[in-house]
Amino acid sequence: MTPDPTPPRGAALIATLAGLGRVGPGPGTLGSLATLPFAWLASRGGVAAVLALALAAFAIGWWASEQYVRGRRTQDPGEVIIDEVAGQALTLAFAPQPLGLLWLIAGFALFRLFDIWKPWPVSLAERRFKAGLGIMADDIVAALYGGLVLIAARLILGT
Repeated sequence: MTPDPTPPRGAALIATLAGLGRVGPGPGTLGSLATLPFAWLASRGGVAAVLALALAAFAIGWWASEQYVRGRRTQDPGEVIIDEVAGQALTLAFAPQPLGLLWLIAGFALFRLFDIWKPWPVSLAERRFKAGLGIMADDIVAALYGGLVLIAARLILGT
């Protein structure tokens, strides 16, 4: 019996951020941009709240992504952008809280840089893990790279 390539509706809505991942070019960038207001709001509760956002997006994103790719030939479809929510939020957790505009922009740019560039071990995470975890893992590693650069900037700027 061939698996049904149609994902459950709820999983598809979560994985694609209510279809945003299917809109135009650059779905990953759109997913990261969509995360910014939520991360900004969460930052009012401090680092723990931003980390909670990242963790919640990771957990539900892993499940939704797993459901979305079940029975498909591709293991990381471009329209799945819940991983950007987890990664973008995690990167921003390393910035001073509450988030100001410049830190939002810097965190956004750094996360997108490392998510697109995929330096090692981001590329390793992308290749090593499959399906839901594979979709999520490379973004988490890219987020850690972005976070390290934000920490360095904070040390240099004394913030």
